[in-house]
Amino acid sequence: MGAAIIDGGRLLAAQRAEPPELAGGWEFPGGKVDPGESDEQALVRECREELGVEIGVGDRIGGDWPLTGDWIMRLWTARLVKGEPRALEHLQLRWLAAGEVYDVAWLPADRPVVAAVAPYLG
Repeated sequence: MGAAIIDGGRLLAAQRAEPPELAGGWEFPGGKVDPGESDEQALVRECREELGVEIGVGDRIGGDWPLTGDWIMRLWTARLVKGEPRALEHLQLRWLAAGEVYDVAWLPADRPVVAAVAPYLG
């Protein structure tokens, strides 16, 4: 699952550090759901681990977005509750205004999701 973290009309994008075949590509922060977690609980945990922030989970965007193989991504809007995002597991982070959302090289699976997030940026 992933978080479309929006603050002040800007979207947070994260540049992957690994695995090598995905390194350098941009994505929405997030990750896998552990056993016993809801998607929303996992999203809060992942943002704490990856970015060092606490988030509030908002609206779900779309349905199940297909990834490679049998994997899917589920995406929610999110807002910062506490902390300033830091690249703890990514190469870098970047805040993107509405007119800048395509200025980074999104991973192929994330590209269609960006279009669905854009209306939330105002």
